[in-house]
Amino acid sequence: MISNNRTVASPPKGDAEAAFRDVANAHKPFRTDRWLLWGITLLVAANFLWIVAHNENFGWPTVAQWFTEETILRGLYVTLGLTVVAMTIGVAIGLLLAIARMSNDRLASSLAGLYIWFFRGTPLLVQLIFWYNLSTLFPEISLAIPFGPTLASWNTNDLITPMTAAIAGLALNEAAYMAEIIRGGLLSVDKGQIETTEAFGMTRARALWRIIIPQAMRSIVPPTGNQLISMIKATSLVSVIAMADLLYSVQAVYNRTFEVIPMLMVAVIWYLFITSILNVGQGFIERYYGRGEIGSTAAKKQEKVAVAEISAMAPEGSK
Repeated sequence: MISNNRTVASPPKGDAEAAFRDVANAHKPFRTDRWLLWGITLLVAANFLWIVAHNENFGWPTVAQWFTEETILRGLYVTLGLTVVAMTIGVAIGLLLAIARMSNDRLASSLAGLYIWFFRGTPLLVQLIFWYNLSTLFPEISLAIPFGPTLASWNTNDLITPMTAAIAGLALNEAAYMAEIIRGGLLSVDKGQIETTEAFGMTRARALWRIIIPQAMRSIVPPTGNQLISMIKATSLVSVIAMADLLYSVQAVYNRTFEVIPMLMVAVIWYLFITSILNVGQGFIERYYGRGEIGSTAAKKQEKVAVAEISAMAPEGSK
């Protein structure tokens, strides 16, 4: 009689080891120490927030009262306006300085280097005070031919107001830092891209605007975002030249009410709110310029081969 029972042979030893090492069933081990560290961190943070929220010395009712007061909002608008204007001028001048610094013209490169050396080597506060007191050194600002007649002249006190002194100090100082940031971004672009633009007969300005600068933006945007956030905070220095920015408005209030800590908290919260929005915006811009980044090594090699082929196909007269 034939039995229907079948004997299942046990897998060989090698197969058992392979099944044991099968990565399909692999899972991340549970890290008790990491969860414990997270729990301790959250507990300490919650305890700190509880202490701050229930500390009457912060004067939270006063903070809520003055947070959206018209005086504070006017100072906030001045801070934002100074930031936008000074940053725009600083980026424009910084771009010109970066191009001059990288040029083969010894005079342009030397002058750009001297500018960067001076404005990065002196404190911003000192620059602001000098601009505000420029009339002490030059009572009149003149437009004249060197060692020749004066074409036009203006009273320095009429030109250098707290607003113009603040814009000049912030913008010219920012231009020196932006010049180095932009120069670093331009140097990060593959030289093959520049050679390709030259092979096709593109002008230097067109190559910069259409090819080089868009690729350099991936390296320029992160430090520029950092400089923008620093500019928001640097505007607080203009309070020393009687410019009614956010910090100056806060100081004017607590000089009358003697509520120093609550009013400083109003400024701190506004600064944190603005910088948080800027951080989010910077993230969107970084993703926008990084969307075409090639990730794989094979793709990068393919790109280099394509650039070489384009250069080789270019007419001999354009090289």
